[in-house]
Amino acid sequence: MKKIRVLIVDDSIVFREVLSRGIASDPTIEVVATANDPFDASEKIIQFEPDVMTCDVEMPKMSGIEFIRRLLPQYPLPVIVVSTISSAVFDAMNVGAVDFVGKPDVRSVRSVENFINEMIEKVKIASAAKVLQQKTRDTSPKIKDESNLADINKIIAFGASTGGTVAIYNVLRYLPRTMPGIVIVQHIPPGFSRMFAERLNASTNLEVKEAQTGDYVEKGRVLIAPGDQHMTVKKVGERYKVTCFEGDKVNGHCPSVDILFESVAKEAGRNAIGVILTGMGYDGAKGLLALRRKGARTIGQDEKSAVVYGMPKVAYNIGAVEKQTSLESIAQTIYSMLR
Repeated sequence: MKKIRVLIVDDSIVFREVLSRGIASDPTIEVVATANDPFDASEKIIQFEPDVMTCDVEMPKMSGIEFIRRLLPQYPLPVIVVSTISSAVFDAMNVGAVDFVGKPDVRSVRSVENFINEMIEKVKIASAAKVLQQKTRDTSPKIKDESNLADINKIIAFGASTGGTVAIYNVLRYLPRTMPGIVIVQHIPPGFSRMFAERLNASTNLEVKEAQTGDYVEKGRVLIAPGDQHMTVKKVGERYKVTCFEGDKVNGHCPSVDILFESVAKEAGRNAIGVILTGMGYDGAKGLLALRRKGARTIGQDEKSAVVYGMPKVAYNIGAVEKQTSLESIAQTIYSMLR
């Protein structure tokens, strides 16, 4: 089997060595080169033709974000951003990176081991990911703010993984404050989920927050599962309340989309809409099928618009997806289903 060729870009020689040795321990990965800044990296991309690049955000001469912005139109290479916990990773995703990982505490052996294992997994996913060029023109019409959209018993649930932070934004940005409450599981490292929620809160019409146990799902509000906790919903009277809790990984993930979707199916049934977006693996497929069997409406992102057509594909293949559509059409599809 052909090995995945990786280029590592980081200004720290120690970190380059740790990352290089770590991911090369996997027999399917070959580190073909390392670079200490974007200019060095540009030459090595041409010389070594890597399949995947890992890239630090803060580097001398040029930031990782600017480098990715300039690189991808010429070389559509899957990029995994490696960063300390910072909202800069979302800027990198917005300019075309396919995924991100938080830097470990190098003083902790366990932290470094967990980081290497995560990087190996993400490199494998990135090698199969599509690099989607950023659109310069806004093609999706915003939905009009209509007060009759938010039926008190309605709830909308999203699940996403690789490429999901950008996909979620590109749905929520078109939704008005009058939408029913929304709950989201995005596979995301701990620490980044709060920043992700804050960015969405500042850049959409909706109130977005990292979920806490006891939060209610309300009109115009979006609750995002914490990066290291499962999230479920429970109907209390005419409202829905969330519970967040630590637990074992389900389908390789905590939070798990299946955990959320199955609770929404049980508590909301036909009053729910389930949406499954880009991501590797099969988390969310069984939960979306449970939703559909309970009478909920279900939507899956199509292959062409997905960074990784894994989770939506599995859901579609088992009959969980009622309507498959492009990312640009999902907001309008949700609106049509509510009507």
